[in-house]
Amino acid sequence: MRGWQFTTTHEPLTLIEKDDPVAKEGYVILDVKAAGLCHSDVGALEEESWLGLIKKRPCILGHEFAGVICEIGPNVKGFKIGDKVGVCPMFASDGTGPSYGRDGGYATKSAVPAEMLVPVPDGVSFAQAAAATDAGMTSYHAVVGIGKVKAGMKVGIVGVGGLGQIGARIAVLQGCEVYAASRNPVAREKALALGCKETVETPDGLAKYNLDVIIDFAGSGITTSQSLEAIGYRGRVVVVGMAKLETVINTMTIILKQAEVAGSNGGSVQDIAECYKLIAAGQLDPEIIEIGFEEIAEGLEKLKKGGVKGRMVAIIKDEDR
Repeated sequence: MRGWQFTTTHEPLTLIEKDDPVAKEGYVILDVKAAGLCHSDVGALEEESWLGLIKKRPCILGHEFAGVICEIGPNVKGFKIGDKVGVCPMFASDGTGPSYGRDGGYATKSAVPAEMLVPVPDGVSFAQAAAATDAGMTSYHAVVGIGKVKAGMKVGIVGVGGLGQIGARIAVLQGCEVYAASRNPVAREKALALGCKETVETPDGLAKYNLDVIIDFAGSGITTSQSLEAIGYRGRVVVVGMAKLETVINTMTIILKQAEVAGSNGGSVQDIAECYKLIAAGQLDPEIIEIGFEEIAEGLEKLKKGGVKGRMVAIIKDEDR
């Protein structure tokens, strides 16, 4: 098999060849078909603080992927060779997660605990399935799970990138009145196309809408503090983005508004399954930029520089294996 190996921060990924993984008890082996590129992988390459999370080094990165089962280990039930599946990127019961304890999906093959598999329904492409395992799951969990949005609520979305676009669409599909904040005029146009009612440039512009919930997919520090100032009485601000790891918030605002500030990360197998249902029904269509397997390192560099709109997904073809 081939894969993009991580050694430590400030070192580039290297494309290596190694023995194919073998399916141990409770695991399956996937022929990886698509792998999404995530900003957290840029963090792992650039920030020493990520090393505490990455228990296995060197390792193959990539926690957002989908493929076809090609081998099944002992005591795996409910799946068969040939099944099309996505992989939930959260920690399994054995304490491992892709890129955080076992090799991930920037590879031609990957060993995966069966408990983390999500069947991919007809009508969902491998690229869509891969993107939904993290970008979809994280957005759905932030909006529905932590944000607790329901039909009739007024919701703000801050940042209309790969996650924010999905989050905005999910809020619309929940029956909410949705408003979006983005400095990028193209992103604001995209938000309107997704069903948002109005858009503004910065989160403080959302204050006039008296919102119940604001989901901060940017997390650039000021976006969180401005979201808190903009939220309505007893509103909730959900922080998802990690563009900056610190922010300053007004304690008086929290107290007088009786506001909540909650963090959200990851999600569950069920969150991914719900995203797959929406995609299969044609209601959710994540913006995907397809690249080749050989372009993964270059793609992560593009993410580092910024300006990528949508989710970049590497497609693994037979000739890459």
